[in-house]
Amino acid sequence: MFFGLDGVEVGLIIVAICLFGGILSGFPVAFAIAGAGVISFGIIAALDSAGLLIHQAIDTSSQVYRDLVNSGVKADTISIFRYPELPRIAEPVFPSGWEVALDRNVSFVVNRMNERVLAGQSIETLLAVLMFVLMGITLERSKIANDLLTSMARVFGPLPGGLAVSIVVVGAFLAASTGIVGATVVTMGLLALPTMLRNGYSPELSTGVIAASGTLGQIIPPSIVIVLLGTLAGDLYSAAQERRASLAGCTDALTYLGEPAVLSVGTLFQAALLPGIMLALLYALYAFGYALLNPDKAPAVELGSTNAEPITRNEAFTWFLGAPVLIIVGTILLGNLGVVGSQSTDVSRFSDIGEGASLRTTVSEQCQASMIELHGQEAWDAAVAQQVEIDAAGGIQASAALSEEELATALQNKIDNAAPIGTGIAIILILTGLFLTTARGVSPSSPTRPLLIGAMGAVVILLLDIIAISPTTSSGATVIILALPFAALMYGVVYATKICARNELIRVVFPPLILIVAVLGSILGGITNPTPAAALGAGGAIMLAAYRKLRDQDKTPKIIIWSTLAIIICILVGINFDLRVNTDEVGFESWFAFFVAYGAYLYAIFGLLFSCWVLYTSGILSPVVRETAKVTSMVFTILIGSQLLNLVVISFGGEHYIQQFLKSFDNEFTVFLIVMLVLFVLGFVLDFLEIIYIVIPIVGPVIYGGTFDPKWVTIMIAVNLQTSFLTPPFGFALFYLRGVAPKEVTTGHIYRGIIPFVLIQVVGLALLWTFPGIVTIIPDLIPN
Repeated sequence: MFFGLDGVEVGLIIVAICLFGGILSGFPVAFAIAGAGVISFGIIAALDSAGLLIHQAIDTSSQVYRDLVNSGVKADTISIFRYPELPRIAEPVFPSGWEVALDRNVSFVVNRMNERVLAGQSIETLLAVLMFVLMGITLERSKIANDLLTSMARVFGPLPGGLAVSIVVVGAFLAASTGIVGATVVTMGLLALPTMLRNGYSPELSTGVIAASGTLGQIIPPSIVIVLLGTLAGDLYSAAQERRASLAGCTDALTYLGEPAVLSVGTLFQAALLPGIMLALLYALYAFGYALLNPDKAPAVELGSTNAEPITRNEAFTWFLGAPVLIIVGTILLGNLGVVGSQSTDVSRFSDIGEGASLRTTVSEQCQASMIELHGQEAWDAAVAQQVEIDAAGGIQASAALSEEELATALQNKIDNAAPIGTGIAIILILTGLFLTTARGVSPSSPTRPLLIGAMGAVVILLLDIIAISPTTSSGATVIILALPFAALMYGVVYATKICARNELIRVVFPPLILIVAVLGSILGGITNPTPAAALGAGGAIMLAAYRKLRDQDKTPKIIIWSTLAIIICILVGINFDLRVNTDEVGFESWFAFFVAYGAYLYAIFGLLFSCWVLYTSGILSPVVRETAKVTSMVFTILIGSQLLNLVVISFGGEHYIQQFLKSFDNEFTVFLIVMLVLFVLGFVLDFLEIIYIVIPIVGPVIYGGTFDPKWVTIMIAVNLQTSFLTPPFGFALFYLRGVAPKEVTTGHIYRGIIPFVLIQVVGLALLWTFPGIVTIIPDLIPN
């Protein structure tokens, strides 16, 4: 025993001292983590060789231990924490010698680097980090934050605490478009902090709201934290649930849980949306409440009116609330009535495989008992009854080819049951209808004839879809039938665009908003996974930045506008036409659609390359690429270094020791609460990357191996990690803000300013703990 401590405990202390010492040394964090692993392993190996590190392990050969196992206690649940009276034996922390541990560590490092950095399953998802970083830095360099801050300050400034509320709104907006904490905090600190101080805002509120709002990018998707945490959590959850099923006596997690043990980054993006919005609302409510209680420290400020046309309250209610609600709710009601829906005529040539019971019932007695304990007797009885019905019907039959008559009958049923109005048509009309109503509300004094023509075109499209278009109508014939009313609709949309472009707020918010909807919509809607969506976001950010640059230079951005339309054409043609031209029989319609889509694709690529050229000649692209490479390299280097440190902890039994301690608590909530408290405390001294890659792999097998929803667990961790940016002394958001704050703002002002927002983070965690539905409601509503 060394200082009366167990050898594994001493090893963990040495690792912690080396890690914190390396971080405080001033070396780059990525190299400090790897260095801490190497140095701590050397110290532990030297002490172990000198016989100073002795681990008190349970004597598994003792009669007491054998009696405990024979009584039904699983060997995996036996530990010195739960059964301290068991006989023990003294052994070195490296039972086979430090040379063997070193050899295993080297081989494990190579394997883990290959799995998680070079060629593993998570590599495609990790590529989204690069794309999101590129998207965020490009948008930050395109001065989008400048315009947003100016416009939002004019809108919210006249309210009590309005400038602080506008900071929260802009922070949330930038979080969904850039997600780069450093860029957001620095930009808002440079632009908004002097304005807030000049207008009488207290330094504490000003710095606190800027630092806190800047960290929203860590939770509001697309979030780099969620991408990194999600790739790790998915593996941990799958492995932990397989182990849980094995301990329960079941063959696999699917049998035991009744569902696959899968957790994707896309699902986590869905789960993080409402918690991110909730935190932004809590920040805004605090700023507004602070202003009401301290009007002299957060006064209302008139920063000049926007160029918006004055409108009456009735006009605003009608066109900004009434008409949009009528369009959306009306469409939902028509969908429930079967008027709007799918018009697909795709019919499988094979019969469907029959569905199995809700739970697998052909299991061992031990697994049956475990499943009844998990799901309840009622769910088990229902599954047994379902299986009896399936067996009585002949069991689950393999799919078989349908005859021509059966195929024709199935096709006719599909046609007869098709909705009169197609989903695609309905979505297009909703979007264009909202655009027309917005334009009418923005400028009530403008001529309404073009808008009426557009609205009439939408009505005619609806009527033609009901009367003249059936599910069997070809895509080409549909285009011809709808050509004239669609042209009328586009005439109204183009006119509405010109009206909206004259409104400063819409002109500033609309372009990045479209990009956010495209990226998040494709992920949240389950259309694609985060990596292609991130690539779309990066390309869109480049084109948006080039558009902004050309406008600043008084040059025409028509190439970029037409490229955007080309992308829309590609999407519409790809959805509505069969572009498979490598089949045996290809009609003229498919060939024509293929060449239209291919031409639009080539023009879109040309527009992207042209945008890159504009940014390159303007001196923007090169620093964006360099900064992206720097941030991405830092992330992956920390990933590699943390793997080395983790393997050192595993080599002397530290990971097993910590997991045994956590498993010694019978209450899952107690275990998770301990983990959350540890993560919160570590956030004061460690960055979120170190916590994700060093701490989560150690505690993950325990917290993901229970009954908690993995989405809820991961989002709770993500919100907790967000506080690491705010908590002194090493909160990165505080460093960023301190670097750009005026001289009259002291470090004390910043530290006092963030205290209420750290408490708000804790309140947010308490709300998510009490109401987990905030996390799970969107993933439950959206199919994955």
